Amino acid sequence: MEIRERFAVQPHELDSVLDEIRGIDSLNEAVVLSTCNRVEFYTASLCPERARVDLEKWMERRAGIRPPLYCHDTPRTVRHLFRVSCGLDSMVLGETEVLGQLKQAYTHAAGAGTTSRHLNKLFQNAFRVAKNVRTHTQITRGSTSVGSVAVELASKIFGHLQGRRVMILGAGETSERTARSLQSRGIQSVIVSNRTFDRAARLAEEIGGMAIHFDHWHKAFHEVDILISSTAAPHPILTREKLEPMMRERADRPLFVIDLAVPRDADPAINEIEGLYLYDIDSLQGIAANSRQIREQEVQRCEQLINHGVQDFVGWMRRLHQGAEFSIFDSRFSNERAAAE
Repeated sequence: MEIRERFAVQPHELDSVLDEIRGIDSLNEAVVLSTCNRVEFYTASLCPERARVDLEKWMERRAGIRPPLYCHDTPRTVRHLFRVSCGLDSMVLGETEVLGQLKQAYTHAAGAGTTSRHLNKLFQNAFRVAKNVRTHTQITRGSTSVGSVAVELASKIFGHLQGRRVMILGAGETSERTARSLQSRGIQSVIVSNRTFDRAARLAEEIGGMAIHFDHWHKAFHEVDILISSTAAPHPILTREKLEPMMRERADRPLFVIDLAVPRDADPAINEIEGLYLYDIDSLQGIAANSRQIREQEVQRCEQLINHGVQDFVGWMRRLHQGAEFSIFDSRFSNERAAAE
C-alpha cells in the first residue's frame, strides 16, 4: 500500500499525466490504469527498451522514489491485459469492477489523443474477450468486487448487519457497489457524503439512504457503526486528531472503518484509538482468498478463451508489421505480482 499510493494517479491528475507521458519521445501510445489495487502503464513504442527506461525515469521524478517496476512486452502484455479485463488478475477473482475501470482508462486516453492503431485494437480486443468470458463461464459468481468483500467483512465483524447504521464517504463507482452490497445484506440505514452533494443525493435516493454535505459528515459520526471511505482525496481525511475527540463521545460504542481508497483516506494511526478498528485494501486479502475457491474451477475455461484472444491479436500485429520491430509493453505495480508473473 505504501508503494502503490506513491504512484497512484487520481482522476483529476489523469489529463496532466497523459500530457507528460505524451512528451516522452520514445513512446508512441499510452493508457494509464490506476485503481485501488494496481497502477499500470500500457504503452506502444518503436523503441521498447528505450521507452521502458524513459518511462521509469519519469515515474521516479514524479514519485520521488525509484519505482519497483516489473514489465511485460508483447505478447505477455496482451495476455496480462486480457486477464485483467476478465478479473483473473484481481484480488477478488472474477471481479467485474476492473472492466469498467479499464474502459474508463482507455476512453480517457483515446480522448486525450494518446492512443492510436495498436492500443485501440488491443483494448477493443480486451473488452471483447472479457465479454466472451462473462458469457461462457461462471467466473463472476459470488463476491465479485472489493466493495462486496468489504461488506462481507462487516458481516463477519457484527454477525449480521440488520439494525446497523453505515456511513459512506465518497459516491464513486466503488462506493455505489458497496452501497448496493450493503442493501443486499439487509442494511436499511445508509448515510452518503460526497464533495459533490448532487452525486451523494443521487446515490442516497437510489438506495433509500440519506445524503449529507461533505463538510457536515462529522455531525452524523455518532450515529454510525460502520464507516466506509472511498474518496479521491490526495491526503488522509480520517486522522487521529479528527477522530479521537469524536470517539470519546460515542459512549463505548465501537466503530469499524473500512478504507477502500488509494491513496488512503485513513491515517493508519487511527487504528490506535480505543474502540476503533481499521481495515484497508490489504486487510481484505484474506477474505478475498476464501471466495476465490468458488470460482477457481472456471479459471481454465477462462484461460482458453484468453489464449484464443491473444493468438488473434498477436497474429494481427505480425501481419501489420511483417517482421518489423514494434512492441506493446506494460509497466505496473500491483498486489498480484506473483499471479501476473
